[in-house]
Amino acid sequence: MFPTLTRHAVADGARWALDGRYLPPDFRLADWLALPPSEARAALSRLRCEGTASAPLLPPIEDAQEAWASGVTYLSSRLAREAESQSSDVYVRVYDAPRPELFFKACGWRARGHGQPIRIRGDSAWNVPEPELVLVLDASGNIVGYTAGNDVSSRSIEGENPLYLPQAKVYDGACAMGSGIRLCGPAQLRDLPIALDIVRAGASVFAGSTRTSQIKRTLEELAEYLFRELGFPHGAFLFTGTGIVPGEDFSLQPGDVVHVDIGGLVLENPVR
Repeated sequence: MFPTLTRHAVADGARWALDGRYLPPDFRLADWLALPPSEARAALSRLRCEGTASAPLLPPIEDAQEAWASGVTYLSSRLAREAESQSSDVYVRVYDAPRPELFFKACGWRARGHGQPIRIRGDSAWNVPEPELVLVLDASGNIVGYTAGNDVSSRSIEGENPLYLPQAKVYDGACAMGSGIRLCGPAQLRDLPIALDIVRAGASVFAGSTRTSQIKRTLEELAEYLFRELGFPHGAFLFTGTGIVPGEDFSLQPGDVVHVDIGGLVLENPVR
């Protein structure tokens, strides 16, 4: 089993833990992601852990990091975007293009963690969760781990015009990550199972699954494009796209609970 970092809401703020035990109070993910890869794992192993990390979970991202996202990386996502959009050729071209679609998703303080509520827009009639593998990248763009993500989206707004993508993707409660960061390299991420289950009034109303092996581009390619001409001195998080797309007859409703499982790392959020 790979080591797992979690972030917790303690009495005096936030505190990180490693495999269920608290790290020293001054540990910061931003500092650790700034270390050279040759030093990072050893530096973490030298830290003294104490006590059981039982405080509520927070999103495993700090204010110093940004979350970005990749679009149309699965064939199923391309087909869904074509169906919803009045400009479907845009999605065909980006799926086949050398350059991937990348967009800003959230600053660290705006993210929601495991158990915290996500939101659907009040001005959107068609809203869906997008379960995604999220890469954790160090300051040099190396993949050092992953977390589970939910790129909550308004399909009606994006479908009306691709230029409305920021409004469809970036709003309060639209970015969830957790429950922790599993530390591993890209080789361990190439064929992880991804499962989505949406519960309404105690019953499952949608379930789907895929695998990260269905992503068209390599994970290293997505990370490399994000770091082209753009620096992240404290590391970054990169959503890698969704391969599970509910049908056109489905939309999230307040009170739903969205359950995402990526390789055994679970993220669950109620919908507001």
